[in-house]
Amino acid sequence: MGNILQATAGKTAIFILILFTGTASLGQGQALLSQNSSTAVLTVTEEQDSLSPLDKYDERLQTLVAYLKQQGYTIGSLLEDERFEIYEKIGDRFRNSAEKKSLGMEQYKRILGFEHKKRNITSFMETHTEQLQKAEETYGISKYVIAAIIGIESDFGKNFGSYNPFNSYVSMYLVDYRADFAQAQLKELLDFTTRNKLDVFELKSSYAGAMSYGQFIPYSINKWFVGSDIFDVNNNILSIANYLSYFKERTGSIETAVLRYNPSSLYRDAVLSLAREAEEMHTNTTRR
Repeated sequence: MGNILQATAGKTAIFILILFTGTASLGQGQALLSQNSSTAVLTVTEEQDSLSPLDKYDERLQTLVAYLKQQGYTIGSLLEDERFEIYEKIGDRFRNSAEKKSLGMEQYKRILGFEHKKRNITSFMETHTEQLQKAEETYGISKYVIAAIIGIESDFGKNFGSYNPFNSYVSMYLVDYRADFAQAQLKELLDFTTRNKLDVFELKSSYAGAMSYGQFIPYSINKWFVGSDIFDVNNNILSIANYLSYFKERTGSIETAVLRYNPSSLYRDAVLSLAREAEEMHTNTTRR
């Protein structure tokens, strides 16, 4: 169509098209076209696709940095770490969770891999018999329920998640998905890593920032976790029992206590169903 001379200044690009024949297609953007001569001047407002993620969320990031500074934490070095990244689609992970997209219990169980967990729960319980029994006696929580939660949450320790909790919570705050929750958990996370002298980027979590066998979020780790090593299975067994005992005492039943672990009736019913299956298999085995 013609020769194009381009000059850019800031976010606005000015294109001068020397039109010989036909018409010009402007595509996306806003344009002002002068058709008084064969020379048309178009002013196009560009999208901000070229901005880096940190520049894109600069205002919210500065607010988060200021809040954490008030809490005694300077996170500048963490944001500059090459392992830091922003999960811009993290909100979609929550919106597409198993609890959100399941139409009923059977579909939910299929998504969870319930039958696989059912086949593996007895071997997990046999391996950790003494610690499960200790947790049951100490906290009054069924060992079958404890094992079921570990199965549902992390497939008995085979899946801790592929995310990083620091990145997850910063991302949630920046994209404004459950921002207040993310801000609070981020502070709890830094409390935990500072107290235990841990490199926060060495931690693995779910997209929700939940960690280890029991998939504890930072607040729950700081309040109910038993022991300092969150990736120790024995500590997790005791901690799950401690958590459930706390809420069973306050809510009156194990059913409502499990709901505090995950506020989904599908989750509650899946956990208790797996626990019943485990107890039944154990009973049948001991009768032989």
